[in-house]
Amino acid sequence: MQRSGLIFAAALSFALAQPAWALFGVDEVSNEVKALQQRVDAIDARLGKLESAMQDNQQMLNLLKEVETLKAELAKLRGQAEVQVHQLDTLGKRQNDLYADLDKRVADLAKAAVPAPPDGAQPAAAGNSTQLDPLVESRSYEAALALFREANYPGAIAGFNGFLKAYPESALAANAQYWIGYSYYALKDYKTALAHQQKLLAVYPASNKVPDAILNIATNQIELGDLAGARKTLEGLVAKHPGTQAATLAARRLSTLK
Repeated sequence: MQRSGLIFAAALSFALAQPAWALFGVDEVSNEVKALQQRVDAIDARLGKLESAMQDNQQMLNLLKEVETLKAELAKLRGQAEVQVHQLDTLGKRQNDLYADLDKRVADLAKAAVPAPPDGAQPAAAGNSTQLDPLVESRSYEAALALFREANYPGAIAGFNGFLKAYPESALAANAQYWIGYSYYALKDYKTALAHQQKLLAVYPASNKVPDAILNIATNQIELGDLAGARKTLEGLVAKHPGTQAATLAARRLSTLK
């Protein structure tokens, strides 16, 4: 190394500059030069380590800067995700309100379609299942639906179950079954919600609530971690029920489901 050569030359010059009697101690000088050379080598080695450590520290500083940058990016992404979740929740609530409003209109239409009894006619006998009062049926459904809209999901479940027990052949039976399943979903009981929507498909296969039930099935599958099953369910919904609002939502969800 350059520093070692300079020190060695200086030592040699020192030796040559000594009086003749000092040359007899050349071995001692040589030993001292060797000792100096060893110290120089040790210092050089230490300097090398320090330089290497400084490079490592610089790398660490660069890594720390990169980590801080990634943390900032992650925080930004989390903020965006929270906004999107809020938007989805808002859209989901809006969709539920629209469905509930539509169901109420159906119930109102059913109520309006009930002909008034002729003068002198007696109302249907209580307990006669073949002559149940459609007005009472409609009001029973509306009462359960009102509980759902108030987010009283246990009450809504009880109300819709009571409706199905009293009016199993009602035109609103499939709707009641759907809202039972959706109420369990709102309560985060995804397995039970899934089972009730599957029951709707089995018992009311011709109902116009089928696409909505299938979409809710996929939503519950996602919550349960069955992404492959959810993807298959959504693909089936898009293929079998094109043009429905549920199929449109399913197509959007498929584009984001990985």
